[in-house]
Amino acid sequence: MSISSDTKLRTATPASAAPVVVSRGLTKVFRDFWMRPRAHAVDNVDFDINRGEIFGLLGPNGSGKSTTIKMILGLLKKSKGRLAVFGKPATDVSIKKRIGYLPEESYLYPFLNARETLEYYAKLFQLNRRARTKRIDELLDMVGLEAVQHRQVREYSKGMQRRIGIAQALINDPEFLILDEPTSGLDPIGTRQVKDLITHLGKRGKTILLSSHLLSDVEDVVDRMVILYGGKVRASGTCDELLAARDRSVIETDALDEQTIAELRAVFEKRLGNAPVISHGRQKLEDLFLDIVARARSERAENSGAQLGGQTAAFLVGDGAGGARTDGRELIDSLLNEPAQPESNERPIAVEQTPVAKEAQENVIDALLDGAETNVPDAADAPAKTASAQEPQRSSSKPVDDDVISSLLGNSPDRSADTDEESGT
Repeated sequence: MSISSDTKLRTATPASAAPVVVSRGLTKVFRDFWMRPRAHAVDNVDFDINRGEIFGLLGPNGSGKSTTIKMILGLLKKSKGRLAVFGKPATDVSIKKRIGYLPEESYLYPFLNARETLEYYAKLFQLNRRARTKRIDELLDMVGLEAVQHRQVREYSKGMQRRIGIAQALINDPEFLILDEPTSGLDPIGTRQVKDLITHLGKRGKTILLSSHLLSDVEDVVDRMVILYGGKVRASGTCDELLAARDRSVIETDALDEQTIAELRAVFEKRLGNAPVISHGRQKLEDLFLDIVARARSERAENSGAQLGGQTAAFLVGDGAGGARTDGRELIDSLLNEPAQPESNERPIAVEQTPVAKEAQENVIDALLDGAETNVPDAADAPAKTASAQEPQRSSSKPVDDDVISSLLGNSPDRSADTDEESGT
């Protein structure tokens, strides 16, 4: 993941585009053995997540964030209310392949290494061998684990496990990415890389739900947010709407000399009756830390752990970022297997909706909710296993143990090998 200083444009989704997630009156009540209400984890929550939007879900511990995410994934059934994901019930198994999920805690098989872990999840999404190899190579390079890809996951630090968790969440190139505390356990470099990745995926048209306790991280990347407390929505809106301070003004200029500062103080004191606080600007601690690390890296200090990540995986950003394809077979595979990506790198600037546009948006939302309620499948809830993927350009020097992966999937080695060549993304 490359570090970038690009500023993300705040966006709005056209009224005609159907939201990815629609929640109306969503409620979850946990009951005791005697079916008496024990806790209202989520209480009458309303929100929409639009296509191509980075949406923040904030709140302290116990506010209902994780419960809400589990209901969106279909891992918990709602007690009351209406919930639609891609216009279908959250429990519909057919939508799981379009979702990528990074849980708050990374639950990984400790005896597998990084490459085998990604191979396992790629097979769950029925990616063929060519696509698996490319995507795994690119993702390992992106999260900075290429040098330690053959170490077992149980030997990884928490931050390194978090990096491999992010890679598995992206292995299937999801349309809707759910990240629960994605920067937990990461160092400042990894945190900046994750934020840059989220921003970049948002610009490429991905829909992202971000839940985090680190408010500064959320503020840097989200378009809109809701703040939960006690299972209820306490505030919602864009960052500009919620964070605007109406009782003070901020003036930013280049560095001033002492004489100019004295003259400004005199002007303010004459006009307002008090002198403003004028001091030298401060940079963020994150920026200072990254600058120190960049200078230290120039000394080529040895590091056997996670490395600075590479560029965003090519399959996540489209052919424009990954370079032109020259192999005819790769072109055919891309046409058959890869979903289309938005052509523009820029996201539209937010515009205020007219009453007619708002009414059209509400009609779309009602249609989604009605469809979700009337087309509830008989299938049981299925866990959402997801991740965005990429297509690397080099193969591993150490072969993956296909027998181990096949045993986890419940297939014999011979049958798995035959299926690999015939299956597609």
